Amino acid sequence: MKTYTLWIIWLIAFLAGLTYFIVRLLFGETKEEFLIGDTTYGHYQIEMACETCHTSPFGGTEVLQNACTQCHEDELEAANDSHPKSKFTDPRNANLLKIIDARYCISCHTEHQKEQTHAMGLTLPKDYCYHCHEDISEERESHKDLAFDSCASAGCHNYHDNRALYEKFLLEHSGEPSLLENWQNADVNELPKITSTLPKKEALTKESFDAPPTFARQSIIDDWHQDAHANAGINCSGCHQTESQGWIEKPNHEQCADCHQQETKGFLTGKHGMRLNPDLTTALAPATPSMSELNFQKEASHLTQGCNSCHGAHTFDTQTAAVDSCLGCHADEHSLAFYESPHGKLWQQKKVQPNITAVSCATCHMPQVETTINGEQFLLVQHNQNDNLRPNEKMIRSACLDCHGLEFAIDALADEKLIKNNFSGKPPEHIPSIDWAKARDEK
Repeated sequence: MKTYTLWIIWLIAFLAGLTYFIVRLLFGETKEEFLIGDTTYGHYQIEMACETCHTSPFGGTEVLQNACTQCHEDELEAANDSHPKSKFTDPRNANLLKIIDARYCISCHTEHQKEQTHAMGLTLPKDYCYHCHEDISEERESHKDLAFDSCASAGCHNYHDNRALYEKFLLEHSGEPSLLENWQNADVNELPKITSTLPKKEALTKESFDAPPTFARQSIIDDWHQDAHANAGINCSGCHQTESQGWIEKPNHEQCADCHQQETKGFLTGKHGMRLNPDLTTALAPATPSMSELNFQKEASHLTQGCNSCHGAHTFDTQTAAVDSCLGCHADEHSLAFYESPHGKLWQQKKVQPNITAVSCATCHMPQVETTINGEQFLLVQHNQNDNLRPNEKMIRSACLDCHGLEFAIDALADEKLIKNNFSGKPPEHIPSIDWAKARDEK
């Protein structure tokens, strides 16, 4: 009888647990219980949208590979991928596949294994280069005494993206001073800057606003009239009203995209907006700082990420968006050290002398990049703040070299302490990659 009772209790407990998990699976807002492990820092925002990567419940490697390239294909193409899949489908490299099947992203980037995740958010074994290039010391004397896991050190090799590290590029920029003579002209570019591809209309007067009386507060009208929208002929209804929805009290990125397609595309690709990307998921709420493991300002922990989070609702001040908006959320060592750094001091000086060249958070993390629209070249702010962040050498071309020599930039980005104090000081160690390139060229 006692055994029978225990079986009844066990069965009830089992059915109760099963019912709980089924309800959570079908109706729960979050489903953390079903994760086999935490996702990497680059994917944590969409870890509850399992179908983003697991597009088929019975899919294997090919399904996951398609999911990877769906998000990262443009980035790899822009980087002129050093190790494209075609390199390993070539029969001449078939022997390498026995070591690492480099045709697939997940051979190196395995998800749900946080214990292997690096600081930059990638799950990646440290010795992945060595397995294919263990004889490199026989080919190059300079590599003879290097550690097996040092290949990806700053100034050396990056598996996918070596744009800033090609030997020809290293040689072209060898001998440059730490601070270039023309750094004051870093923000001078002959290409026109662009925010919208739509034709500009005649500027609107303050009296021409078309918001309903309920929303027509004088402070809002004043802000609107002083910003770029009224100057470009965009009235209140241009952002707040659509034919299908009528008046929208709080427009989101979808309304912004009507004019700012390229900026919105970048925003939806980066961490700030990827949860709102319809190509990834349609079931997730906007990201908030509280979702991240980084340090953020406590009062900003539950702020949702959207266009207005940085640009404001009616005062679209790009200078505020370039620094104050960033520091309003970010509270890591690097961010908190900005104002006391050489870059931050220049930025504060720019508030008094608007015409001087200065460096903001956006200068490095959301740089102006050349882009082609309808056959014409323009400068466009890259709103995907991850684009030149991993690996950090990617920002050498887009940001550092506007003011600094290549050797200084490589040395600075290789020093973790210098990054944390926002580059207050000179690099304590020298990365010899340019020296090696020069020696090899002289031979």
